[in-house]
Amino acid sequence: MQRSNQSAPFLRVVRCSRSIGERIRARLRFSKEKEQGSSMIEFALCLPPLLIMMTGTFAMGITLANYEMLNNAVSVSAMQLATQAGQLASPYDPCALVVSTVEASAPSLKPANMAFSLNLNGTPYPATGTSNSSFSCTSTSNTAGAAGNLKQGTTAQVTVTYPCSLRYYGANNFPNCTLTATTSEAVQ
Repeated sequence: MQRSNQSAPFLRVVRCSRSIGERIRARLRFSKEKEQGSSMIEFALCLPPLLIMMTGTFAMGITLANYEMLNNAVSVSAMQLATQAGQLASPYDPCALVVSTVEASAPSLKPANMAFSLNLNGTPYPATGTSNSSFSCTSTSNTAGAAGNLKQGTTAQVTVTYPCSLRYYGANNFPNCTLTATTSEAVQ
């Protein structure tokens, strides 16, 4: 059997002028450029939703911090009111004590935005229909009026509301959001 030196046209081998190392480097360079471009496109597509989620998380975190501060301030004011019941000095105003304690305990909250409500031994202060700007329950002595309602064994309940703002990127998604903190303490 004789072999022919003629080969079929589809078996012809084409030789490349570049070495194997050059071909590998060229392939790696091409794939890196391709990966860098695709990662840049992925980053550009993922960045806006990521920023929106992060900003919403920050707004929610600020609201939760405000609520925690308000809750702690109301708790402190109720405890102070319950322990200083018979020791109020003239003008015998338990409402003023509550307001000053809450404002001092929550310095980053705006006092003008707070709405106070006090319930001493079943008597609400301010009375229904009274505006918050005139929140006062001055008594003539420790035994009369609001100060007189602070008898040992009764309950003092302090409630404060504060508007929350879940605003981000100019939109307030929850315009009727209100933080409310209520604490009841037994008068000592």
